Amino acid sequence: MIPLEIMPPLMFGGLVVFMLVGFPVAFSLLAVGLFFGLIAMSEGFFGVAFMQAVPQRIFGSVLANDLLLAIPFFTFMGAVLEKCRLAEDMLDSMGQLFGKMRGGLGYSVIIVGFILGAITGTVAAQVIAMAMISLPVMMRYGYHMRYATGVLAASGTITQLVPPSLVLVVLADQLKTQTASADVGSMYLGAWGPSLVQIALFALYTFVLSRVRPEWLPAAPRDEKTLEGWALWRQCLRGIIPAAVLIFMVLGTMMLGIATPTESGAMGALGAVILAVIRHPEFTARDKIVFRVGMGAMVVAGLIGAVYYEKLTGLAHPAKPYVQAALAVLYVAVAWLIVRASRIKPLRELIVLSYQSTMRLTAMVVFILIGSTCFSVVFQGVDGGRWVEHLFTGIPGGWIGFLLVVNLFVFFLAFFLDFFEIAFIVVPMLAPVAQKILAPELEPMMGSPEAAASAALVWFGVMLCVNMQTSFMHPPFGFALFYLRGVAPKEVKSSDIYWGALPWVGLQMIMVLLVAVFPQTVTAFLDKGVPGTTGAGDLIIERPAGDTGQGAEPDFQVPQFEDSTPAEPAKPDAKPEAKPGTAPEADKK
Repeated sequence: MIPLEIMPPLMFGGLVVFMLVGFPVAFSLLAVGLFFGLIAMSEGFFGVAFMQAVPQRIFGSVLANDLLLAIPFFTFMGAVLEKCRLAEDMLDSMGQLFGKMRGGLGYSVIIVGFILGAITGTVAAQVIAMAMISLPVMMRYGYHMRYATGVLAASGTITQLVPPSLVLVVLADQLKTQTASADVGSMYLGAWGPSLVQIALFALYTFVLSRVRPEWLPAAPRDEKTLEGWALWRQCLRGIIPAAVLIFMVLGTMMLGIATPTESGAMGALGAVILAVIRHPEFTARDKIVFRVGMGAMVVAGLIGAVYYEKLTGLAHPAKPYVQAALAVLYVAVAWLIVRASRIKPLRELIVLSYQSTMRLTAMVVFILIGSTCFSVVFQGVDGGRWVEHLFTGIPGGWIGFLLVVNLFVFFLAFFLDFFEIAFIVVPMLAPVAQKILAPELEPMMGSPEAAASAALVWFGVMLCVNMQTSFMHPPFGFALFYLRGVAPKEVKSSDIYWGALPWVGLQMIMVLLVAVFPQTVTAFLDKGVPGTTGAGDLIIERPAGDTGQGAEPDFQVPQFEDSTPAEPAKPDAKPEAKPGTAPEADKK
């Protein structure tokens, strides 16, 4: 007979063995979960009825989760923007703008990486595009190879942290407990502070290096500058303004409460196609007229809506027909541009390739989610939650020791696993423990225990996101280094790529330390005294009309496994009863 106490470490060890053998992660999770589920049923740890939670959670938490629709939208947006020459134009104009100063190309790469990270969200596309454009120029100007390769890889990985990052969407879906959640909007607000600080660290390192080793970062030759004055600024604005509009469509509408994460992702995908159309050489003068009329109609509708926002809810308001007419003109212009995208052959082929890459990534994510759901149900059923809690709450040093051990664990785990795998396997195990340990530290600054619980999950998630950036950078397994090696010229040595990445990995680890020591970098933009809620795109189970969500019984019984108590088989037609010892700290008080 196998003791219950050793089942959780056996499951975790079995998963590690499967992945070391090279078996796909999604099927490893599924196989380990089903195998140990059969063992647990044969040993009497739970019955067959308990395993009914696996299909229920797959249909309720994966296939019916609207939040996950944001993943294909953001992926498609990044895939389209990868090929529309936006990065090339921005790097060229920024390089000429900053080229007169030492390290000017480095500053331009960092700034463009930040802007592209806010609209693409794809590390591979960003590193490859910027390396192919900027690396030959930096080599021609005499930049030191280690700095050139390091800044290109680092500015590509910043997209992991800058909203609307796919990592933040996935973490928001996984950082849920019985008493709190980290919704996508809160994750985006919490990530802005660390994103700006990270960019400032990169720029500060470039500035210091340009003073300590000026020969490493020379200024651009004067004869290389082809634009001056207003022509140069116009070229810069030509790339920045469309990017800013697209960022507002994706992030601004979400932050203002106009759209859910899924809806903002859909608008971003549509905006990416429009941006690709208007930048294509076959975009004719007639198309430009249609585009300008549509943009004018959008501005008119926005101004009327801003002035008469409260009054437009009335059905008979005189301004309402004008808003509807402006929106109709906008929809006609958008439809015209979409038709033009389908008629331009190179652009049509680009969109087809973007669809294919989006479907591949989406299918991978869904299969990993299905496998991780099966694994987590069985893992919690054999007291895995209590085992993880005892493992981490017994660490000396309180919350500081907890964060130190967890960040080191994730740092080394990222050598071998992708961020999707870490998010789906490790984060659900650690979220309840993180909330229990970190929430008391945030309660004085957040104003209430409920808001502190949600803010603790956001703080923990953003910290893991900053940490997982290093998985793309640290030698010898960093994917960003592989992408860079694949597109770099033959004269660039692999040793220069690996050694050049180390200072930037150090800067990213400093950022992890700053987020851990100063949680205000994350919580400064969060609402004080307001707990995180599950957004419209995050709903998993429909509740009866008029229900406030407190203590309600779902339409069908789905056992909740996020607590640290032993899970029991779900009883049909019975409401869940409170178990002693599982109430949150705020309720005990």
